[in-house]
Amino acid sequence: MKILYVHERFGSLGGAEANVAIVAQELGRRGHDIGILHGPGTGKSEDDWRAVLPSRFPLENQDARDATLKALNAFRPDVVYVHKMGDLSVIETLVESGYPLVRMVHDHDIYCMRSYKYNYFSRKICTKAASIRCVFPCLGCTVKSDTKGFPLKWVSYLDKRREIRLNHRFDRMCVVTEFMRDELIKNGFDPNRIEIHPPVPRPGEQGLRSSFSDRNLILYAGQIIRGKGVDVLIKALAKLQEPYECVILGEGNHREACEKLAESLGIADRVHFKGFVPQEELKGYYRDCSVVALSSVWPEPIATIGLEVMRYALPVVAFDAGGIRDWLKDGENGYLIPWMDTDTYAQRVDDLLRNKAKARQMGQAGLERVNRDYDFEDYLSGLERLFGETSTHTLAA
Repeated sequence: MKILYVHERFGSLGGAEANVAIVAQELGRRGHDIGILHGPGTGKSEDDWRAVLPSRFPLENQDARDATLKALNAFRPDVVYVHKMGDLSVIETLVESGYPLVRMVHDHDIYCMRSYKYNYFSRKICTKAASIRCVFPCLGCTVKSDTKGFPLKWVSYLDKRREIRLNHRFDRMCVVTEFMRDELIKNGFDPNRIEIHPPVPRPGEQGLRSSFSDRNLILYAGQIIRGKGVDVLIKALAKLQEPYECVILGEGNHREACEKLAESLGIADRVHFKGFVPQEELKGYYRDCSVVALSSVWPEPIATIGLEVMRYALPVVAFDAGGIRDWLKDGENGYLIPWMDTDTYAQRVDDLLRNKAKARQMGQAGLERVNRDYDFEDYLSGLERLFGETSTHTLAA
């Protein structure tokens, strides 16, 4: 089968890019012909991408509609697999092309003007469908700019409505959790066209398990931006009764504020910001970890780091935000904490630090759950079936 990926970037960057690269590589090994229509490069791991995506069609420095048509005519895909792509001229050209279309929904970009269903100022999660309320009172039409100069940029409500209508015309929407499925249905998508395919991480290193040592290591790994709630985690850590050490891995524009908060709360000697670390070094932390802390206060589509650490039989403590509840079962493989409740968060972490037998038991339950419900080969086979059915159905129609 010929599968044409469509993505706004080329190279490593975040979770969406990791999914693009891993799945493309494995589909190629299964004998499929993989190409990509893509935006600008990230400057990271681009050679690796070239190796797994041999047919490449850049959008950069070209008219987007013309570049899209050229890619379709040159590659002649059996199915087009769209990941993150906000250029409506590309989406419209694909919809009008008649090719079978599958959309992978990584996040809330399609139906939220801010893209994260979370109010930056009040920190409250939005539970409504896209509507004129996104303009007022939400003020979602003004969002943080990712370019130099003025810190805000304008987002058109009419363009967002158009984007939703165009995506309604995709043959299949592929989501990562029940929560994301419900969000699409709320925004008028046909439930019969939505399938759940969680982006399963590769199996962990065989036999790697934590020592659950007296170090009482709490680990956070992820971006340090406001929606990830690292500041809320630090407030919870300040309430712990058990001795502990917390290592925070990752970078982001909220790091400095979080470091200052830890200092002001008198726990800077126990909370260590290590920045980004490579995968092999991360495994070293897994070997000594007692609890993995997720602190997102925005509605996570899934939080794949949770699935990854479950491969190493580690218990997780997280706020009940978005799709996390799909894989984190309170009292089974960790604790699911009421949103922003730092008192309960601290109590549950304390419980796991003082009772290592319970921590091990929950970690083992997590390993059994991820092995049972999130098998990588099953995930790939599910995508193959989805692509085949979409291609056959669309051509027949």
